[in-house]
Amino acid sequence: MADPYGFLDVSKVEAAKRPVDERVGDWREVYERQDPHERAGEVSQQARRCMDCGIPFCHSGTAGCPLGNLIPEWNDLVRRGRWDAASERLHATNNFPEFTGRLCPAPCEVACVLSIAEEQTGGSVTIKRIEQTIADQAWMDGIVEPQPAAIATGKRVAVVGSGPAGLAAAQQLTRAGHDVTVYERDDRIGGLMRYGIPEYKLEKAMLNQRLAQMRAEGTRFVTECEVGVDVTIDALRAQYDAVVLAVGALRARDNDVEGRDLAGVHLAMEHLVPANKECEGDGPSSISAEGRHVVIIGGGDTGADCLGTAHRQGAASVTQLDYNPEPPEYRDESSAPWPMWPVVLRTRLSPAHAEGGERRYQVAVQRFVGDDDGNLRALEIAEVKVERDETGRRRITPVGDTLEIPCDLALLAIGFDGVEHMPLLDGLGLTLTPRGTLRCGQDWQTDSPGVFVCGDAHRGASLIVWAIAEGRSAAAAVDTYLMGETDLPAPVRPGALPLAVI
Repeated sequence: MADPYGFLDVSKVEAAKRPVDERVGDWREVYERQDPHERAGEVSQQARRCMDCGIPFCHSGTAGCPLGNLIPEWNDLVRRGRWDAASERLHATNNFPEFTGRLCPAPCEVACVLSIAEEQTGGSVTIKRIEQTIADQAWMDGIVEPQPAAIATGKRVAVVGSGPAGLAAAQQLTRAGHDVTVYERDDRIGGLMRYGIPEYKLEKAMLNQRLAQMRAEGTRFVTECEVGVDVTIDALRAQYDAVVLAVGALRARDNDVEGRDLAGVHLAMEHLVPANKECEGDGPSSISAEGRHVVIIGGGDTGADCLGTAHRQGAASVTQLDYNPEPPEYRDESSAPWPMWPVVLRTRLSPAHAEGGERRYQVAVQRFVGDDDGNLRALEIAEVKVERDETGRRRITPVGDTLEIPCDLALLAIGFDGVEHMPLLDGLGLTLTPRGTLRCGQDWQTDSPGVFVCGDAHRGASLIVWAIAEGRSAAAAVDTYLMGETDLPAPVRPGALPLAVI
């Protein structure tokens, strides 16, 4: 049984981060590299804090982990030093725990029972850190090996898109015995994990080692190939028995205010992608923050990624703007009672905020100001009030005088409006919902027979755990479609929403 006194005897300890002055000088992971034995011992102690609750909300699909990770089970295995068994239990529900252990915002920790009264309990179990350590230990010990299918079904499946949803679907279907090919329009596999997530958050060597496992299992990858353009829809239909669309929701939201067309105003991905390509060895970034006054518009994860990237590129100054009020440090029980996802100040999840820069809340851009040559030189901002009308739509109203701040690089990180318009959708006869996503039935099948959808393309821009969960569920649906039945797990339904959204 679990240690009933663990959370009383052991204080919560997060992984140590490298000093700011050191880590902003390179692209390595922000966390200290520990001796493996020392780290294993420390994390085993942290696992003692898990009480194996009677109702473990941490792996509830609505409040906690949508993958249904068996968190109390592998916590207890880690506590007892059974790292191999912990890895097996973790991989039973999560194809890529080394990714989620680094990139997921950890709704499991928010839903941990120890989060109910943090002042008395010391806070949640460090689930994310334990998960990452299990995964890293498994790779280091050589436990993670290819799992090729014992029997080939003779069925062929195309997966379009190689982000976490597409990769999860592809790995599950390959292990079920199907012949799977993943198509990616970029020059490398990984989707947003490759070119959207900065190197300091996910070193791409970890992505490459997982892709090597998938290749050894039999999954094939085709890069620099846009389905619907380089491969026609007729050819796709003739070659494959089923198609999975995991094309993401990369249509970036824009800000059409005066001066938007000035040189120096860019969408966030126009900054992040070349920065990641530079880390891959493709040459200097085409949009660098070096020596520039950078203003990031948007207070979410993408904005934080731009912030950390700008620091590492040597920005002269960085300011991040958010039209929302500054969130509280602790949960507001009146608006987000446990175990719902609270709006709080999350510096732990965005280490870039501890690296410098200024954050301004309840402000919005009124005008981009240019010089005589058409280059951005400043922003006009104003204090704003955010309200919602009777339909629930957000309305942002200036309430103060405008203020001009210096800026020669502005990055728009204000979210995504859904799936990009592409020939693939036209060829399949698919239309987008009002939310910009692709609809599907309870079997994950779109309006085009034999074509399935999962991940952000289905639910809109979301968390990596939801992408993997939907990829696994869509794979089970495809297997059932092809074979009449399936043994693959299906952790979520198409209409499932986290409790924070319901």
